[in-house]
Amino acid sequence: MHFSIPETEVRCGENGSTYVAYNIHVNGVLHCQVRYSQLLGLHEQLRKEYGNNVVPAFPPKKIFTLTPAEVEQRREQLEKYMQAVRQDPIVGNSEVFNSFLRKAQQETQQIPTEEVQLDVHLSNGQKVKVNILTSDQTEDVLEAVASKLDLSDDLVGYFSLFLVREGKDGSYSFVRKLQEFELPYVSVTSLRNPEYRIVLRKSYWDSSYDNDVMDSRVGLNLLYAQTVSDIERGWILVNKEQHRQLKSLQEKGSKKEFIRLAQTLKYFGYIKFDPCITDFPEKSCHVIVSAGNSELNFHVKLPNEQIKEGSFKVTRMRCWRVTSSQVPVANGTANGGSSGKSELKLELAFEYLMSKDRLQWVTISSPQAIMMSICLQSMVDELMVKKSGGSIKKMLRKRHNGSLRRSESQQAVKSPPLLDSPDSNKEAVVKLSSKLTSVTLRGISTSNSGNDISGNNFHGNFAFEGIGDDDL
Repeated sequence: MHFSIPETEVRCGENGSTYVAYNIHVNGVLHCQVRYSQLLGLHEQLRKEYGNNVVPAFPPKKIFTLTPAEVEQRREQLEKYMQAVRQDPIVGNSEVFNSFLRKAQQETQQIPTEEVQLDVHLSNGQKVKVNILTSDQTEDVLEAVASKLDLSDDLVGYFSLFLVREGKDGSYSFVRKLQEFELPYVSVTSLRNPEYRIVLRKSYWDSSYDNDVMDSRVGLNLLYAQTVSDIERGWILVNKEQHRQLKSLQEKGSKKEFIRLAQTLKYFGYIKFDPCITDFPEKSCHVIVSAGNSELNFHVKLPNEQIKEGSFKVTRMRCWRVTSSQVPVANGTANGGSSGKSELKLELAFEYLMSKDRLQWVTISSPQAIMMSICLQSMVDELMVKKSGGSIKKMLRKRHNGSLRRSESQQAVKSPPLLDSPDSNKEAVVKLSSKLTSVTLRGISTSNSGNDISGNNFHGNFAFEGIGDDDL
């Protein structure tokens, strides 16, 4: 997760006095607005719970009213504080920290705690209506959906809730995976745009875990619906013969066989991102990025209109980072920026082992850069669990405060309609070499960019491996 405090606001208090509010952004989007005193209270709670040796230092109090320069200095200090807390594996995932963010989100949006009905969409477009509280966190809502669908407790952790944007033109963009520190109802309603919706989707990458899911009737239906949807969107590539076989299996109701065949197809289980810009293999290339199978796949259009495709394996990414910058937005003024309005530009950059002892940075400029980073991290997490001899079940978090809620009303997952015809113009991908052994590399350096969402916001890759002379 990427925390920043890019701006402050002067607000009026209840007694008519003014105070400075700090806008906390998570993954480039406003999450909540808090006062210095609220963050100080959080700090004191964390210090009481974990001690001064663990919790980072907090910006000191000031006796007199802050000058604009001092406000800016405090903003920077608070931003670094929030980043340091979140990056700590224990403190950053603590209930103290997460509950503070949830409460602040709810207070910022001024949404009272009350019972509401929330629509959660399945991959086939079907809606699951769940009765929740506006203050229910992501895990609560996920469990409510699982209860409504009668999905077994053991399989709940195989799925996650995603915020997506589905345009009227049929476009489908992943915004982010909903986190434990946010309230899904507040997150989606605060956007005030019907194009945003919450979607249930599997949250793992290794297709071998499909076997666990398919042992359940409900799990099978969910995975089947997602597979059909991905094929219809063109995320999974099929030729005419494969399409004929899939359609035949679908007509017979052979869902497991349908999924087994789909698992052999190109891009099964991948997430496809919106068209964006990359500097590889040349600057300012248009690219479509897909994430899956422990890699980022590039479909690049070069400046000379030539099309190239290739894959970057996460095991050869030594590290990556997300950076941000504010780009002025033209507003009809002479200089295009006098109004002070700007938009956030996000970039994902990863350092890749191109050949023996040769590392190269590859940059992607995309509004979905943070979502790409989250995908990389989750793929690395899976690889490390598997490397240690564990299973995905060890990655699933269990609630500490009781059993899952169950609803008397249960809703079955419907089968999706028959497949549309595939795009016959799609070509096969030529993948880059990925046989790995070992190589000695330099340590991770400190970021000097003032535009990083997190200071020194490098994600070191514990799954990184090198290639040896025999592979060249």
